[in-house]
Parts: sequence; C-alpha cells; structure tokens
Amino acid sequence: MIALLISGISVLALLQFFVSYCHALIAESRSYKLSEQTREICGVTTHATRSDEFKRLLQLIAVCPEPNGDQNQVRAISLYFGLLSLIRTLLGWIKPAVGQWIDSECNGCAQAAIVMLDRRIAYNRLLMARQMGTQL
Repeated sequence: MIALLISGISVLALLQFFVSYCHALIAESRSYKLSEQTREICGVTTHATRSDEFKRLLQLIAVCPEPNGDQNQVRAISLYFGLLSLIRTLLGWIKPAVGQWIDSECNGCAQAAIVMLDRRIAYNRLLMARQMGTQL
C-alpha cells in the first residue's frame, strides 16, 4: 500500500515537472518572430496559431531534418497537446472556463510547433547553403 502511494505521488510530481517544461516551451515560442518563408509554407497570416493546425504542423515537422536533436521537445509538446485534448474531452463540459483555458494552451502548443518548424526550416536553409558552397 505504501509503495502504491509513493508511486502515485512520484507520478504526480513528474506530471507537474512535465507541465512546467511544456509551459516553458510555449512561453518561449510566444515571443518568437516567425520568418516569412515559414509563414508562407504554413499559410499563417497572423501571429497566433490555432490549435486545429497542430497535426498538420507535426506532419511538416516530421518532413524536415532535425537540428540539434529537438525531437524531445516535439514529443513533449505533442504529448502535452494530447493530454490537453483528453482533459477537454473528459472535463470540458463541466465548466466553460476550463475549456477556454485548454483552448488557450492548445493554441500555445500549435505556436510552439510552428516555432520548431521555423527553426528546422532555417536549419535546412543553412545546410543547403553549405552544400551549395562546397559544390562550387
């Protein structure tokens, strides 16, 4: 019984750190200025990204080679988005305020995803420039 209690507390503590990590990634992405090329590729016209674009952004991220091993950040944001979607399904009907907060967090996940995509596009441009430089 004690082992079960310790395991439960450990899982809750891990969840708290995970949520804090995802909040940090989202906060970092909110102040990031996207490049025009990324805006054009993604079809984004405003600064805010909607949560319904998240899955499409993940597909675009999967196509781009990853710089500096940012795959863990992509997985964390994807897992956080899934967790929020599950909470919205289970608890969103209880209080509209919970649904609004979840929508805001999901929009933040989409913003973080587009920032990661922008970094990958910039990395690909750099690789292409290096490749073109060595061929000349």
